[in-house]
Amino acid sequence: MRLHLIRHPKPSIEPGICYGQLEISAKIEMAEVARLRAELPPGLPLWSSPLLRCRQLAEQLHPLPIIDGRLAEMNFGDWEGRPWDDIPRHELDAWAADVAGYAPPGGESPAALQQRALAFVAGLDVPEAVIVTHAGIIRTLFAYWQNLPPARWSELKIGFSTVTSVSISRDSADLIRLNR
Repeated sequence: MRLHLIRHPKPSIEPGICYGQLEISAKIEMAEVARLRAELPPGLPLWSSPLLRCRQLAEQLHPLPIIDGRLAEMNFGDWEGRPWDDIPRHELDAWAADVAGYAPPGGESPAALQQRALAFVAGLDVPEAVIVTHAGIIRTLFAYWQNLPPARWSELKIGFSTVTSVSISRDSADLIRLNR
């Protein structure tokens, strides 16, 4: 199966704010939409996160995007909408000590995010698809496919409004292109 994963455009939020499932929009530039369309094979089915910043782009790329909650960004729970500098140091330290397993209060862990992303991909029954989602989803999928330990997940940089294409089989994944 071949997947074309697109990270949403830059959201309309102040820098330094923790946002995962926080509902925020993104400014969609038509030139950006045209560039993304040119990078994608035509006529493919498109799935999208239900969050506004993804849906806005998905609706510009496809007349009938399929919305799937498993493609939403990580739930940061009590951290959502707060400046990173205001999050208690001991909570951030606990996350740093267990990158995959720690869940912010009221939220989910990156490992849980990875499991729902993998469940989504495992349920796809198409040879090729476009997916509009978030850096957390894309990062944890690539970490799994590349067998990266959690301490290295943050090394996977996913730029806004980029397409990353990957061919996957039951045994492996072949990263085609990682745009930055």
